[in-house]
Amino acid sequence: MNIERLEQGTRMSQAVIHGDTVYLAGQVGAPGESVTAQTEAILARIEKLLGQAGSDKSRILSATIWLADMADFGEMNAVWDRWVDGRDAPARATGGVALATPAYKVEIIVVAARN
Repeated sequence: MNIERLEQGTRMSQAVIHGDTVYLAGQVGAPGESVTAQTEAILARIEKLLGQAGSDKSRILSATIWLADMADFGEMNAVWDRWVDGRDAPARATGGVALATPAYKVEIIVVAARN
């Protein structure tokens, strides 16, 4: 099976496609923005990458969400819930971690099936 890499850099690719599965790198929003703004930007970026890979948000199999502060869980969920809109909700886990820089508040990683 072929492996296709999207937006490949020297350290990582933003998406890797193997067969009918799409693996996205962890996506972050603009440093220093609010949890809401970062989550909205991340979800828009996820939609763009999935589109480039021949998939869409309805095909997400799993999502891993990292929060720098678990106190932001409700704020992030408000954005997530609007985005998922009660349909095609993937398996999901959320945890609290120290992200790459304190200016990042949310990071989301998804795995999706291709259309």
